[in-house]
This record gives sequence, structure tokens and C-alpha cells, in this order.
Amino acid sequence: MMGDFGYAEEGKLGKPYNLRLMKRLAHFARPYTKMVLAGLLLSILVALFDLCVPYLTKIAIDRYILASWYEVSGEMLSAPAYGDLKERYGPLLEKSTVPSVYFISNLNLKKIDPADLHFLKARGLLGSKRLYRVGSDRKITRWFPEGHPGIYKMADGAAMVPSEELERLPKKELLQIRAGDISGVTRVAGAFFVLLLLSLGFNYFEYYIMELTGQRIMHDMRMKLFERMAAQTLRFFDRYPVGTLVNRVTNDIGNLNEMFKSVLVTLFKDLFMVVGILGVLLYLNLRLALLCFILLPIIFGLTFFFSSMAREVFRELRSTVSRISAFLQERISGMRVIQLFVREASQMKRFEDLNRKNYQAGMKQIRIFALFMPLMELLSTLAIAFLIWYGGGQVLQEEMTLGVLVAFIGYIQMFFKPIRDISEKYNIMQMAMASMERIFEFMDKKEVLQQSASPQNPSHLRGHLVFDHVSFGYDPEKRVLHDVSFEVKPGETVALVGATGSGKTTVVSLMERFYDPDQGHITLDGIDLREWSNEGLRKAVSLCMQDVFIFSGAVWDNISLGRKDLEDDAVRRAAETANALGFIEKLEGGFLQELGEQGASLSGGQRQLLSFARALANDPRLLILDEATSSVDPETERLIQLAISKMAHKRTTLVVAHRLSTVRDADRIMVMHHGRIREQGTHEELMAMEGLYYKLSRRWALGAAVDGI
Repeated sequence: MMGDFGYAEEGKLGKPYNLRLMKRLAHFARPYTKMVLAGLLLSILVALFDLCVPYLTKIAIDRYILASWYEVSGEMLSAPAYGDLKERYGPLLEKSTVPSVYFISNLNLKKIDPADLHFLKARGLLGSKRLYRVGSDRKITRWFPEGHPGIYKMADGAAMVPSEELERLPKKELLQIRAGDISGVTRVAGAFFVLLLLSLGFNYFEYYIMELTGQRIMHDMRMKLFERMAAQTLRFFDRYPVGTLVNRVTNDIGNLNEMFKSVLVTLFKDLFMVVGILGVLLYLNLRLALLCFILLPIIFGLTFFFSSMAREVFRELRSTVSRISAFLQERISGMRVIQLFVREASQMKRFEDLNRKNYQAGMKQIRIFALFMPLMELLSTLAIAFLIWYGGGQVLQEEMTLGVLVAFIGYIQMFFKPIRDISEKYNIMQMAMASMERIFEFMDKKEVLQQSASPQNPSHLRGHLVFDHVSFGYDPEKRVLHDVSFEVKPGETVALVGATGSGKTTVVSLMERFYDPDQGHITLDGIDLREWSNEGLRKAVSLCMQDVFIFSGAVWDNISLGRKDLEDDAVRRAAETANALGFIEKLEGGFLQELGEQGASLSGGQRQLLSFARALANDPRLLILDEATSSVDPETERLIQLAISKMAHKRTTLVVAHRLSTVRDADRIMVMHHGRIREQGTHEELMAMEGLYYKLSRRWALGAAVDGI
């Protein structure tokens, strides 16, 4: 009931059991049905071995350690008034050499109905002295009567000796007499040891198989999640924060793994143990078992009550943990700004408030746990105390054997462990169900671009791009592009300029088919982009973005992106064409130099040149440069301009920029304003018109922003 059971999003806990979700999880487990069944079978065997331990103790005590017999008057068999008793219990008795004297073992004594047993004692038909049966071995039987006359009675070739007389014998004789009992105890101990070894081995294989199954199921679910994520449109990623998506693949899957290994693996065993213990108790002594069962409603009631309380506290605790995580992630990322504006003290105060709330929620959980577990221990102790009091009385009255009482105590102690385990796993199930619901909700998202039934992938491309009356909006109620039409001829370099928010990046996103237009058509070499295969389109069209993303790994891997079909010469040519070869060869490891997260060891210009090389590695026919020189120094800009000139050679190129030096040499310039193309022409033609482009150029010349155009 206490502990960190994994990741939880703020305010979200699921029901501890949801049949619909479990059925969907079973779909992932179906390929491993044999492994699951093997694990469950092993868990049942382990539970059976555990159930055998107290029973072996009972056997050792009743049959060997405290084996005893009692004298029964033959009147029970001969008097007509006791005919019913004779019929029922006669087969349990053993004849004596003395007429009208019989004996009954302690094991058979418990088979007599308690009311009849009380009757026999009241009538004096059942002796109160415990007798020991000196085994049937002929040598010992002959030797014992000769050495100790008058202290025994014979029964079927064995001597029945009062226990107090047996205790007076010399140790050597006692060991000889009880050699059979010692052998029996040794056999029981051997059986106990064998069960221990079997339980250890089966436990290992059960844990290994179920853990292996769980890991494979989680692996399959992660792959399915990532596959589904990779197939989503960018519209989907616009709505979901990166942290949320990462949590689905990592933390939520981790919660399921925790449920599988901590709950499902042991829950079946715990349930089997509870049912098995109840069954064995009923078999050993029906009345005592029913008296012990009086505690069951109290146990289950307390478990349910405290689990409900813990759920609310756990929700509060995970909520504070979630807020702390979000706070730390944001503040660590923005530590430079915090230090720049000397806001450490105020941020420390805010963190202290969050941390205090987390501490208070944690203390609530501790108080619940500190009350629940001692209560369970108290109930367990009370149950054992009751067993010692009531069961001890039964033993003294010869209505129950000591072995049964000891076994009862062992089973009651075993009974409370799975009860505690089940209650502690309640929150794990809640967390896992909430995670499962989020995972399957994510899997049900179908924001994927529709693929053509017969996608085209032309082998020879010219790079002829046409926008035909295209309209689009990220929000259906709010359009970003309005009836945009233009044509980019093969080999032509076209620049797209405009103020921030005019729709330039949206045009680029549509060209890469990150989105489909709401209206109109976009064609490449006369084929609608919807008819292209995604793989073929992405090879034909390469994009260099303003915000360059560098992966952790070698320079070579960042250019090739893991493509096995790229030859070494192709990667080097791409780097050379992009003017990146110079700085790459100066790196200590060259192309094999490992780059840190986001390429932190590279300058902004070097990262941009590396992205150019990455784009050229595919040898695309259509190249898109989105604000490629927006935030670099003049020298780097010169290298980038040279790279662009080489990259654009014999390729259709679209340049999105807001620097005059980047666009003035383009074959044609298109000016966007509020989602529409307002002007087109060469630099000289547009300057002569003294329209929007003219105003942009004036602002560029003055070094001002273009947002207000």
C-alpha cells in the first residue's frame, strides 16, 4: 500500500480492474500463451510446495514426535447400548492381549465425533493416559518386555507403555525404542528439504519465464507505440507535448511492466494460496477453521477501507510529484535565464512550496501505511493467540492433536502474507490501468495521412512543382493559406519571402506532405502528392530547416541517418557540396567524431552545414531551404551562400528567407502576405513595383524586423 509504484500523470488513477483493457492487453500476450501457462503452472506448483510445509510439520509431530495411543474399554464394543459406537469406531481400534481392552491412536482419535468423544470420556470408556507404542520390530518387542516387566500391555505384538514410564528409561534404550520415530522424522526432514529445493528451482523458472514474457510483451507494445507514433501526422504532434508522448513509451509502459512482474506474476499464486489455505484448514479441523474465518470480514473490510484511503492520498502524492517534475524540467532548461535575472531566490521559494506539499502528501501515505500494517499484524497475532487458547484446550482435551494446532498456526501466518501483498498491489493495479487506458487511447489515434491504394514512385524526376488553388488551416476554423497557386519549373530557384506568420513554413510543410491541403492540389512532376509513396516523396524532396536537429552519435550517422544503402563516396560528396567537409575533417574523429546532445559541440553555422549535407545525401530533385541563414554570422553566411549555390545546381530549389542576400539571386521571388501570394518576379522587377517586397527590402537594409509588414 506504500511506495513508489511508478509513473502517474496528475490526477489520473484507473480502476483497479478493467475487463475491456485486460482483453486488449491479452492480445499482446497471446503470442506468448504457452509461456504464460507454463509460468502459471509453475506458480501453482510453488504454492502447493508452500502449502505442504506446515502439513509436513503436522505429520512429524503427530506420527513420530508425539505419537500416542489411548486405552479403550472393550465395553464399547460388547455392550448393546453402545452398538452404534461399535459400528462406527470399531475399525479404528487395535486389540490387546488383555480381554476387553483395546487401543486407539491419536490420529484415529480425531476421527471420532467430538460429542461421542465427550461421551466416551464421561463414561470412562476412554483412558486419559497417553501411551507409547513400542514398535512392531520383533527384536525390540521381545527385549523390552523382558527388561521392563509390569509397565506395559501388549497389543498385536507391540508393547503399549505409559509415556511417563517411557521417560524414565535410559537414554540408550530410549533411542533404540524410538529408532523408528527418528527414522520417520528424518524422512519428513528429507521430504522438507526436497520440497525446498523444488520450490527454489520452480520459483526461479517461474520468475524467469514470467519476467521474460513481461519484457517481450512490453517490447512489443513499445514497438507498436513507436510505429503508431511515427505514422501520425504533424497535426498530431502539434497537439501533444513531447514529454507526454515520451511518457507513453517509457513510463506508462514501465507501469504495465511493474503490474506484470509485481501483480500478475504473483497475484494468481497469492489467490491460489489463500484458497488452498482455507481448504486445508477446513480439512484439518472444520470447527476451528470456521471460528478462524470470523476474522475474514474484518480483514477484507480493513483492506478495502485502507486501500480506498490510500488511493486518494496516492493521487495527491503523484500529483505533487508530477508538478515537481514539470517545475524542475522547466527551471533546469531555463537556468541561464533565471541566473541572468537573479531569480534564484524566488524560484527556490516556489520549489520549497511544491516540495512541502509533496512531503505532506507523503506523510499522509506513511500514516495510512503505519496504521494498516500494524492492524494486519495485530489481527494475525490475535488469530494465533486465539488458536493457542482454543486449540490448546482442544489438544488438552484430546479432541485435536498438537500437530494440527501447529499446522493451523503455520497456515494462519501464511494466510496473512498474500492478503498484505494483495492490498499493497492495489495501487499498482490502479496506476497500470490508468497507463493502459492512456496507451490504448493513444494507439486508437488515427491521424495518419491516407495512402494511395497504388502509390507511385517515379524513378526519373524533373522537379516540376505546382500548387493549384491550395487552402489550408491547422485549425479547420482558421485558415492559414488562402487559394495559393504557383509553379516552380524544373531546375528553377524560387525564393519565398514574407513577414512572420505569412504562411511560408506552412507552404514548406505541405510540400513535404506533413499535412494534406484542405482544398486544392499539389503536384510534383504532374503527380498529386497524395498519390506518391511517402518514402519516394521524402527521397525526392529534401528539407533544410531553420532549427537544425542534430542527433547524438557520429557525424557520419547524422548525415546518413542510418541508411545502409548510402555509399561512403555519396556521404563525402554531400559534405563537400554543402561546404561541411572542411570543418568535419578538422574534428578529432573526422566523420566518426561523436556529437553530443543537439550537437552542442558544434557552432550554429556548422550545424546548418551538416543539415545541408544530410539533405544532399539523398540526391534530391527538389531542395527546400527554410530560413537557412537566419541566425549565423557573416562568415558562416558566406559559406552557406556558396553551399546553396552548389546545392541548387541542376536542382529545383525553393528558398524561404528573410535576408536580402539570400533571395536576390533567385530566378524568381514570391512574396506572401496573410496566407496569399501577393507579388512575384525577379528582385529588380519587384523593387520597381515598390510594393510589399520593396518595403521588406528597405527594412532589411535598415536591419529592422519584417513582422510589421
